Amino acid sequence: MKKIFIVLTLLFSFATLAIAHSGGTDRNGCHTDSKTGSYHCH
Repeated sequence: MKKIFIVLTLLFSFATLAIAHSGGTDRNGCHTDSKTGSYHCH
């Protein structure tokens, strides 16, 4: 039971990182954040 909890916690934590902000990336894997106006790469 403890292993299932750990696995689910890790999966959900990575899922929230993946949807941290929106915006498509250009050919370099970068984009402009619409909220801050900053340009950054992933």
